[in-house]
Amino acid sequence: MQGMRALLFISRKKEHFTMTRRPLILLFAITLLACFIVAQPALAADGAATYKAKCAACHGPEGQGKVGPALKGTSLSADQIADFLTKGDDAKKAPHKKPMSGLSADDAKAVADYVKGLK
Repeated sequence: MQGMRALLFISRKKEHFTMTRRPLILLFAITLLACFIVAQPALAADGAATYKAKCAACHGPEGQGKVGPALKGTSLSADQIADFLTKGDDAKKAPHKKPMSGLSADDAKAVADYVKGLK
C-alpha cells in the first residue's frame, strides 16, 4: 500500500511539473518568434550601405561616376545589375570580370535596387 501511495505521489508530482512548465515553454517560444520577426528587417540586406562599402569608391557616392562609369540613370534593370554583380562579365574590366566577392544574391539585389533609385 505504501509503495502504491509513493507511485501515485510521484506520478502527480511529475504531472504537476509538466503542467507548470508548459506555459513557460510556450511563452519562451512566442518570445523567440517575436524577436525573430522584429529583427527580420535588420537582417535584410542594406543596399545603400553595401553600395557605399563596395561600389562608391569607383562609381561615386551618389552614382555620378568617378574612376568607374556613372550608375545614376543606368538603362540596366535591377535584375540585370544583380545578375552582373553575382556572375561578372568577361567583357568588362576588373573588378567586374568576376563576381563581386563577399556579395550574396540578396546583397546584390539590394544594391541593384539602390542603384535604380539613384536620381
